[in-house]
Amino acid sequence: MTSHSPAARTHALWLVLLAAAGTFALTMGTRQTMGLFLSPLNTATGLGVGSISLAFAFGQLWWGLTQPFAGIVADRIGAGRVLFIGALLVALGTVITPLMSSTAGLIFAIGVLAAGGAGMAGPSVLMAATTRLMPADKRGMATGIVNAGGSFGQFLMAPVAAGLSASLGWVTALQLLGLTVLLALPAAWVLRGNAQALHAPAGGAQPLGTRAAVRAALRDPSYRLLAAGFFVCGFHVAFLATHLPGVVAACGLPAQVGAWSLAVIGLFNIVGSFAMGWAVGRWRMKSLLSLVYAVRALAVLVFLLSPKSEAVVLVFAAVMGLSFLSTVPPTAGLVAKFFGPAHMATLFGLVMLAHQVGGFLGAWLGGKVFEATGAYDWVWYIDILLAAGAALVHLPIREAHLPLRAAARA
Repeated sequence: MTSHSPAARTHALWLVLLAAAGTFALTMGTRQTMGLFLSPLNTATGLGVGSISLAFAFGQLWWGLTQPFAGIVADRIGAGRVLFIGALLVALGTVITPLMSSTAGLIFAIGVLAAGGAGMAGPSVLMAATTRLMPADKRGMATGIVNAGGSFGQFLMAPVAAGLSASLGWVTALQLLGLTVLLALPAAWVLRGNAQALHAPAGGAQPLGTRAAVRAALRDPSYRLLAAGFFVCGFHVAFLATHLPGVVAACGLPAQVGAWSLAVIGLFNIVGSFAMGWAVGRWRMKSLLSLVYAVRALAVLVFLLSPKSEAVVLVFAAVMGLSFLSTVPPTAGLVAKFFGPAHMATLFGLVMLAHQVGGFLGAWLGGKVFEATGAYDWVWYIDILLAAGAALVHLPIREAHLPLRAAARA
């Protein structure tokens, strides 16, 4: 953002947002529609829902494991190169998925290549690049817009994937989705650069290194509580993304309802992301997070007690959409507020790792519980308890700058 013209600066800011939100739309849209292909993969391979769920679950875990390391690399050599490689890996892993006939092959395609690439081109790098390139007073809304991009990708790609599967077959549909991710490659140039300039504090003081920043964060109780809450978010999101079409089928509803429920989640998450981006500048972020998790617990309880119809499923999807990824802006905002933007990609990447450990359990347990009981009820019960716990665990978080945080920012 070096231009001195206000119009040019505004244009550059919107270009940054378009690049980051568009990249997130393509990677998240592709990943979040993969649940639609679980049943065709099971039919084609005969591996069983549990084995295929393991590949999806490993993808959730690997997506989280790659983000801290991708963040470290992006902080040092620049986000552009990381995003470029990430988009290529997502495309490759998605395209070769239909060619895999074993659990190990699916883990490699879905869980290593596609998920690892999505982690490299995921929220930790995108949010950090956006935070670095945006003025401080616009960062809350900017992260909300980037987050909404991922939601828009899910809203757009879920019905497109269902339509392509019906007309061209699931193999062609999945491979076409993989190739669309290549549209994110130009964004790598827009978001190029690193955070090295942010590491040099005023007055010639010694900048805080990555290891010292990580140690300072892990010693902070509020940072640990934030990560614990994000673990619950990962459990919830991964279970819905992987198994909601299966939940719909188990209710005896048409398969199209499963696709549209994922699309509705994406559509309403756009609203939730924008609303949360606006709210983080006006209310305490920890309180907003507690509210989101409480809404999730209540919504799942009401859904379990309601008769299962198309209308009920779509209304449930809408409510879930409002809270689906709206946790990301306040979580990223708290990390930036605690420690500043210098190590944002690394420290938010660690929080994302906790998120994806929860995601692994949500995706894997969904398949195992269904195989064991023929229903998803016990996963819903666990989800309610975790969401209620997450609503409570954010309350002790201290948003004021503690001495440790002040030292990390200095």
